[in-house]
Amino acid sequence: MISELENGEIKIAVDTNGAQLKKLILKKDGKNYLWHGDSKYWGRSAPVLFPIVGRLKNNHYFYKGQKYEMTQHGFARDKEFELVEQSKKHLTYLLEESKDTLEKYPFKFRLQIIYNIEGNSLDITYRVINQDQKNIYFSIGAHPAFYWPLTENEKKEDYYLEFEKKETADKYLLESGLLNNQRKNLLKNSKTLELKPEIFKDDALVFKNLVSEKITLKSKKSEREVKVEFQNFPYLGIWSQSAEAPFICIEPWQGIADSVDSTGKLEDKEGINELEPGRKFECTHIISIN
Repeated sequence: MISELENGEIKIAVDTNGAQLKKLILKKDGKNYLWHGDSKYWGRSAPVLFPIVGRLKNNHYFYKGQKYEMTQHGFARDKEFELVEQSKKHLTYLLEESKDTLEKYPFKFRLQIIYNIEGNSLDITYRVINQDQKNIYFSIGAHPAFYWPLTENEKKEDYYLEFEKKETADKYLLESGLLNNQRKNLLKNSKTLELKPEIFKDDALVFKNLVSEKITLKSKKSEREVKVEFQNFPYLGIWSQSAEAPFICIEPWQGIADSVDSTGKLEDKEGINELEPGRKFECTHIISIN
C-alpha cells in the first residue's frame, strides 16, 4: 500500500512493503528526484537496511554458538510493515519480530520508520526498541538512490559530491562485498569528489568516521541539488550499480559489512549496536532538494 504526504514544497510516497520511500518530488518543477527502481539496473529505490548493513562473511553469523543465515542488508527491506500513524506531516511504519524473522534473527524487537516533511526537507528516523529479555544486537542503515544526472541534457561527469567540511579520507575496499582490510586515499584536504561513471567499478565507496555530517550532490551546469545530512552515522556508503545506471546512492550507515577475516560472531561484528531490554535507539538522516 502506497501512502503520500505533501506540503507546499515537496511530495513523498512510501510503500508498506519494506517501508520504502518510493518518490521524492520537488513541486516547483514536478520532478521525482528519487530513482524509480527499474530492475534493468536496480529494482529498489530506498531500502531500509536492518538488522545488518552490507554482507556477512559466508552469508551467516553466530550467536551463542548457533548459526544463523542472512543475506545482504538483512530482511526488513522485504517485509510488509504496518502503517501505524499518519498526519499531515508524518508517516510512521512498524515491523515486529515474527516466526520467520526469529529463524534468522533470534531477538524480539520493534522497528519504527518515521517519515516527516518540513519545507523542502524529508526527515527519516529509525527507531529500534528492544522487546526482548536479553540484549539485542543490530545494525541499521539507509540506501536512497537519486537520479544521476538530476536534470536532462547533462552528463554524469557534470556532477560532483560536496562534503560539508574538508576531508582527508580513505575509501575502504571491498572484495565480493566484504571489507578486505585495504584502503585507498580518495580525498586529501578537499571538500569535493568529482563523479565519473567508472568511479564505482570496484563496488561502493565506503567511508568511516568522516568529519562532515552533510554531503550534497551538485552539478556544474545547473542549480538543482540533493543534500543528505547524517549526524551520528559513523559510516557512509556511496554506490551505483554500473557505469550505465542512471542513479547514485548516498547511504548513511549505523553498521558495515563483515571483513574477510571476520570471526562471524554477532557480538564482535564491526559497527554493531547493542541495546539493553526495554531500551530505545534512534537515528535520523535528512534529505533536502533545492
